[in-house]
Amino acid sequence: MTPIKVGLLGLGTVGAGTFNVLRRNQEEIMRRAGRAIEITMIAVRNVERARALVGDACEVVGDPALVVNNPNIDIVVELIGGVDLTKALVLTAIANGKHVVTANKALVAIHGNEIFKAAQDKGVMVAFEAAVAGGIPIIKSLREGLSANRIEWIAGIINGTTNFILTEMRDKGLDFATVLKQAQELGYAESDPTFDIEGVDAAHKATIMAAIAFGIPMQFDKAHIEGISQLQAIDIAYAEQLGYRIKLLGITKRTAKGIELRVHPTLIPGTRLIANVEGAMNAVLVQGDAVGASMYYGKGAGAEPTASSVIADLVDVTRLATADPEHRVPYLAFQPNAINQEVILPMSEITTSYYLRIRVADQAGVLADVTRIMADLSISIDAMLQKEPAEGEVQTDIIMLTHQTQEKNVLEAIRNIEQLSSVFGPVVKIRLEQLS
Repeated sequence: MTPIKVGLLGLGTVGAGTFNVLRRNQEEIMRRAGRAIEITMIAVRNVERARALVGDACEVVGDPALVVNNPNIDIVVELIGGVDLTKALVLTAIANGKHVVTANKALVAIHGNEIFKAAQDKGVMVAFEAAVAGGIPIIKSLREGLSANRIEWIAGIINGTTNFILTEMRDKGLDFATVLKQAQELGYAESDPTFDIEGVDAAHKATIMAAIAFGIPMQFDKAHIEGISQLQAIDIAYAEQLGYRIKLLGITKRTAKGIELRVHPTLIPGTRLIANVEGAMNAVLVQGDAVGASMYYGKGAGAEPTASSVIADLVDVTRLATADPEHRVPYLAFQPNAINQEVILPMSEITTSYYLRIRVADQAGVLADVTRIMADLSISIDAMLQKEPAEGEVQTDIIMLTHQTQEKNVLEAIRNIEQLSSVFGPVVKIRLEQLS
């Protein structure tokens, strides 16, 4: 059978990994796909460097338009990142009747609705397994393996950089800035780490998982996003004393009011498996009504782990390239005419538990004032830790864990607590999930 011809946009870390794994495992991949998969054209900025890497195996060009407009290319693999240029290239490839494989989570989360509509109209496939959690096949699991389930919630450690930083802060008691510098020196963090440490990268991925889990459009603009740059080592230590660990989680839940879609630091009981995912590893915990809880763990980045997902998509597209479009797996798991418009809830309406750290004067009546404010707003306290002040100190910390309550009630309580003359500085608030 004629080999399927692939045009590759980008030969960076993931692009080179894809080229190398596809070449190394060519025979095994062909046995699975039913026909050979060949990269015949690559578009890169540095043509000479790319030619040195790939030799005479395929044509190397400097203009990506030559790939997406090449009539001999069957599948375009987009691995250059960014949003504006890649959106134009992907839409051009689709308009030319080419299938698309991408690892670009920002592109899918922000422009996925438009891209999927164009692909549906043209009868081609868009695959994006590598866009979420690197080598972990979470997209395939949500779209296919768990298709019998009504998904209730997903919680994921889906950014390796932040998980590495939080692990180091906990293990070594270091502050955020020190560990971030170490992460950059080790290559875990970019020179500009904003997308990682401020939660944007995780929010792209959570948006994609929410759309597939609940059959809703991509709605990245409605995601609540908080990063870890303001997290203090003392709160990680206090959480540990209370039996919890802090992770940056991407969370999406189905509720009676609508869909929760949020990324933020979160306390998790230390006994939970996901709480013990360390270093730069990723993990996604999915709760389905039939299967219960299932967890997917592995490397969330890197050349060959991500290439594994890219090539898995290439195999799927190759298998189904000649199939009737109506018989293929839908882009977002649900049939296009069954996508619903459930609202994404504002954070004020979400319900969860909370960790609160309050810096107070070491004097009688302070705790009573704080608990009265919370009781007035129907906030129930689950656990409390009151630290003895250091010698010579006149201030101390009160740490409280609440039962589940609405975010707007907690925010009002914090405003009222901060107005007390016996309270110093802002109240630290971190959300808490039992994940049970």
